[in-house]
Amino acid sequence: MKLTIAFLLCIFSFNFADAQTRDYWQQQTNYEVAVSLNETDHSLDADYKLTYFNNSPDTLTYIWFHLWPNAYKNDKTAFSEQLLKIGRTDFYFSHEEDRGYINRLDFKVNDNHVKIKDHPQHQDIVQVFLDQPLPPGNSAIITTPFHVKLPKIFSRSGYQDSSYQITQWYPKPAVYDAKGWHEMPYLDQGEFFSEFGNFEVDITVPSGFVVAATGKMTNETSNGTTETYHFTQDNVHDFAWFADRRFILKTEEIQTNNGSLTVMNYVLPGNEDIWEKSLKNTENAILSKEKWIGTYPYNTVTVVDNIAGAGGGMEYPTITVLAANSATELDLLINHEVGHNWFYGILATNERSFPWMDEGMNSYYDKRYEKEYMNKGDSVNDYEFKNKLPLNDERTILQTLIFLHKDQPISTASEKFSYLNYNLVAYEKAAGWLQLLEIRMGKPAFDSMMHSYYETWKFKHPYPADFRAIAEKISGQDLSETFALLDEKGYLVQTVQTVVKPTFLFNLNQTRRTHYISFLPAAGYNFYDKLMIGGLVHNYNLPPTKFQFLVAPLYATGSKKLNGLGRISYTFFPNHDARKLQLAAAYAHFTGDSFTDSTGTKNYQPFTKFAPSIKYIFGNRDPLGSSVKFIQLKSFFIEETGLSFTRDPITQQDKISYPKTKRYLNQLQFGIQNYRVLYPYEALLKAEQAKGFIRLAFTGNYFFNYPKSGGFNLRFFAGKFIYTTDKTFRTQSETDRYHLNLSGPKGYEDYTYEDYFYGRNEFDGFAARQIMNRDGAFKVKTDFLSNKIGKSDDWLTSLNLTTTIPDKINPLSLLPVKIPIKIFVDIGTYAEAWDDDRGSGRFLYDAGLQVSLFYNVLNVYFPLVYSKVYDNYFKSTIPGSTFKNNIVFSIEFKNLQPRKIFPALGL
Repeated sequence: MKLTIAFLLCIFSFNFADAQTRDYWQQQTNYEVAVSLNETDHSLDADYKLTYFNNSPDTLTYIWFHLWPNAYKNDKTAFSEQLLKIGRTDFYFSHEEDRGYINRLDFKVNDNHVKIKDHPQHQDIVQVFLDQPLPPGNSAIITTPFHVKLPKIFSRSGYQDSSYQITQWYPKPAVYDAKGWHEMPYLDQGEFFSEFGNFEVDITVPSGFVVAATGKMTNETSNGTTETYHFTQDNVHDFAWFADRRFILKTEEIQTNNGSLTVMNYVLPGNEDIWEKSLKNTENAILSKEKWIGTYPYNTVTVVDNIAGAGGGMEYPTITVLAANSATELDLLINHEVGHNWFYGILATNERSFPWMDEGMNSYYDKRYEKEYMNKGDSVNDYEFKNKLPLNDERTILQTLIFLHKDQPISTASEKFSYLNYNLVAYEKAAGWLQLLEIRMGKPAFDSMMHSYYETWKFKHPYPADFRAIAEKISGQDLSETFALLDEKGYLVQTVQTVVKPTFLFNLNQTRRTHYISFLPAAGYNFYDKLMIGGLVHNYNLPPTKFQFLVAPLYATGSKKLNGLGRISYTFFPNHDARKLQLAAAYAHFTGDSFTDSTGTKNYQPFTKFAPSIKYIFGNRDPLGSSVKFIQLKSFFIEETGLSFTRDPITQQDKISYPKTKRYLNQLQFGIQNYRVLYPYEALLKAEQAKGFIRLAFTGNYFFNYPKSGGFNLRFFAGKFIYTTDKTFRTQSETDRYHLNLSGPKGYEDYTYEDYFYGRNEFDGFAARQIMNRDGAFKVKTDFLSNKIGKSDDWLTSLNLTTTIPDKINPLSLLPVKIPIKIFVDIGTYAEAWDDDRGSGRFLYDAGLQVSLFYNVLNVYFPLVYSKVYDNYFKSTIPGSTFKNNIVFSIEFKNLQPRKIFPALGL
C-alpha cells in the first residue's frame, strides 16, 4: 500500500512539474539604447527604445519601471535607509554633489505621450500608463530620453575619479509573471529580478577610455574626440558597462560545449601579478560549471578589475567586476562571480525574495571548485596555527549565530535578513543545505537533477517549487523534510559534542564535535600586587556552549600572594528567538590597599568578591533591529581587610590591626541599548540596596553623529540616596563610599569592585589620578577635603557633553599621526548646593580636553576651566598647583563590547 501511494505521488509530481513548464510564460523586453558619457560632470545622456512583448494571458494597462539611479537621490530612499541599518553612514552624510539621480524622462508609448505616476513609497519606481490596453500576444514600443547624474561609488554604480562602473543605469521594467508585478526599490543588500530580452547598446565615451560591457562589441567608431562602441547580446536580463583609461586587456579563446568562447580580463595597472593566472581561473570557472550544471550559452565572458578597489565582486550577464588582494583570493572570486552567469544570469530567479537560489547554489559550487580545482576541501587557511583554526570561518560564525538564536531561515527575503545573516545564511548555510540535498539524493542523482533543472529553466524565472519538483522527479523521493529545512532556524544537522580535549592557547577546529578546555598564560598588574603571572583556563569557544567557565589564578610578585578571578555561567534560551536567561557567578581576589608600619613592614589588604547574578535579555522581534533590553539581579558579597589604629590604655602604646569586614549589596538593573550606527543611545536604571540605605540612579547616553566622522555625546545622570534607618553622623560615615558624587568616583568609591583600578586606594601620585565615569562624571577631583565638593547623600544630577573636533577646526588634524582629541563639558548640581547657607554656586561646571584611546578604553582628561569653588580648592590644597596636577584618567574595559565596536554585526 505504501509503495502504491509513493508511486502515485511520484506520478502526480511528474505531471505537476510538466504542467508548470507547459503553462509557463514570461514577458520579453528588447532594448536599443544610445548612451554617452560626460566626464566633466560625471553624467550620462541617452536615448532609449524598449519593445515590450506581453506574453501573459492578461491585458496590461500600465508597466512598473525601475529608475534605480534615483536610489542615490537623497537620504529618504530605501537604499539609504538600508545602509544605516547595516552600519553605514557614508551615503547619509554625503554631499549633494556626490549623489545621483535620473531625470529628463519623457515616456512615449507607440509614439504617444503617456501619463506616469510616482510609486507611493519609493522614489526609484514609477508607473507608466500605456496609451491603450496591451492585449496578450501584442507588443508596445516605449521610448524616452534620459539623463543620469552618476553618484560617487557608494554601492554598485558610479564613479571614482575618472573611472566608471555603470550598472542599473537605465529605465528597467519590473518583472510581471503569474504572481503579479515585482516592482522593488534598489538595495545594496538584495539583488535583482528582471525580464529577459535582447540588447543593442551604443556607448560613446571620450577618446582614450577602454570600455568593457555585457555581450560582444561588434563595431567601434571614432570622431577624434569621442569613441563609440556598439555592443549586442541576446537573451539576457541586464546590461552593465565599465570605463577606465587604465584598463589592460588580457584575452584568449577557449573551447566550450557551445563552441569558441572569448575570455576577456580587464586589469588595472599594479595588479598584474595578482591577475597573472586570471585567464586560466576564468576558463576553470566556465568549464567546471559546464561539467556540473550545463553549457554556457553566450560567446563572451568578461572579468573586470574593480575600479572602486573594494574587495568582493558583483555579477552581471556575461560580465563581472571584482577585486582581490591575492592570487588565491582572485581564483575564488572569479569562480564565484563567473558562476553567477548560471545562477542569476541564466537561471534568473527572484534574488530579492529567494537569495538562496542564487547565492546559496553558487556557493555550493564554490566548495566543489575549491575541493576539485584548488585541493582545499573546506579550508582555505594557510597559517602557522591552521590546525587550530576553523576549517571554515564562515561556518563557525554561522554556528555561533545559531547558538545565540540569532540566525534566520534560509528562505528569508534579502531585505529581511540582518547584515550578518545575509552573508552567512543566504550563502554559507544555503550551500550546506545543497550539500545535504546532495547527500540525501546521492551525488550522481544530484548532478543529473541540476542538469535537468538547468535545461528546463534556463532563460526563465524558476521559483523554489520548480526546483523542488525537479529534485523530487529525478530522485524519486519525497523531499518534504529536506525542503522544510529552508523555512527553519537552527542547525541543518544536529551534532552533539562527544569529546572533551585540553588545548594550549586556543582551538577553534571542529568545535561542534569537540569541547575544548583551553590553557594559556595570563598576567595582570596593579599598584599593590605589582606584576601577577599565572594561567587562564576556560571553555570559551566558537560556537559557545551553554555552560561556560573561566579560572585565572595569578601569583603576585609584589604581595607574594595567590590572587585571581573566575566566572561560571549557564545560559537558557526560553524560546527559538534571541531571548536568553543567564545564571552566573563571579569571583575575584586581589590586593586593594597596603600600609607600611613604623618597622618598615608592608602589610597588604586584600579584598574578596563573590557575585552571583541572574540576567534576562529580551528578544528583539525585528531581526534587523539593533536594540537590546535586559533586566539583571545581582548580589555582591565582599570581604575587605581594613586598617585600624587603637591605643592600649595600660601601656599607652598605639596598636595597628587589620580587621576583616564583610558587607553585601543587592543590585537590580534595567537597561536598554540601541547600537544603531546613526544616533545610538543607551539608558540604565539601577536600584541598589545594602545595610542602611537604598541608592537609585539613572544614566542615559545619546550620540549625535557628525557628517564626516565622530560626533557629539550627551550623557544625563540623576541619582537619589535614601536612608532606610535614621540619618546620623554614624550612618553618614558608614555609607560614605556609596554617596553620590559630582566628580568621577575614586577607587575607594567603586563599592562593587566592578571597575579595574591601577591604584585603587591611592591618594597621591599617578595612581591617584584615576576616576570612574559614574554619577556626575566630572573630571576634577577634590580628594583631600573631608567633605568632597559635589558629594551628596540626598540627590544629584548632571549633564555631560563630549564632542570630537571636526578636522576643519582641529589644528592637530595636520599632524601625520591622528590624535583622537575631544572636548568635554560637565554641568551639575546636588541637594546640598541648594541650602540657604551654601557659599558656592548651585550649579558647578568643568570643561577641557579629552584624549580617547583603544576604543575609548583609556581616556585622559585635561580640565581647563571649572567653577570657582574648584579653583579655590586647587589653590588652597595643592601647593603650586599647575595644569599637570589636574590631569586625570579612566580605564573602562566595558567599552570593548563587540556591539559597540561592530554595531552592524548584531552580536
